[in-house]
Amino acid sequence: MTESPVPVLMYHSVAAVPSHATRALSVAPEAFARQLALIGELGLTPVTTAVLAACWRSGRPLPERPVLITFDDGYEGVHRYALPVLAEHGFPATLFVTTGWIRGGYDTGGGLDAMLDWAQVRELAAAGVEIGGHSHTHPQLDQLGDDALRAELERCTEIVTGEVGSRPRSFAYPYGYSSRRVRQAVRGAGYGQALAVGNALARRCQGPYALRRVTVRRGTGAEEFARLLQGRAVARVFARDRALTQGYALVRRARQVRRKASRSRV
Repeated sequence: MTESPVPVLMYHSVAAVPSHATRALSVAPEAFARQLALIGELGLTPVTTAVLAACWRSGRPLPERPVLITFDDGYEGVHRYALPVLAEHGFPATLFVTTGWIRGGYDTGGGLDAMLDWAQVRELAAAGVEIGGHSHTHPQLDQLGDDALRAELERCTEIVTGEVGSRPRSFAYPYGYSSRRVRQAVRGAGYGQALAVGNALARRCQGPYALRRVTVRRGTGAEEFARLLQGRAVARVFARDRALTQGYALVRRARQVRRKASRSRV
């Protein structure tokens, strides 16, 4: 029997007044509340990233009409605005934290808006939110050398484990960028699954280290959100995004070739 695809929603900031840097990828609190209400009305069942991957890996059945609610980076609004709505509906979610952006003893700066602190991250974990890794400083991982890549993964894993009390099992690639080398490093760091972007529904055949997500942003209206949940017209909704991504991918590959050529001349 063919596995049905699963919508994996990618949120970033939930904010009434977002920063300029996060505005396009932020969602207003009232819009977020309406979106979660619609998930309930449509009879979907939210699960965590770890649960989805575990079911697909083992062959155990998923709940009826599964959906994933995920947040990247670690913005303070996830605690202030998203957590009460998740709790109201009894929905689990996954938060992927950039450990160097979380306020506390490991803060490297770089956060694009008000960020969570570690006490808030622990409260989210206690409320049933899976805490996953999202690197330490949010670089483009596929542009790093092996040592720097390993350091990003190890530092992130170490901090989350120490602060939350359990080792993170799921990872999300910063900017959605990965490569075979990055995916192997993520697996070697002890993660059981990882999420990209792709703006497509997640399917078992993508493999546990390249599961795709759909982006929810400030301009996502109720009708478009319903289409994302139901898997209708997803390709059309994100056609422009895909064209831009493909163009930028060519630029990034050219940069990699130049860097390798430069290193070989040294």
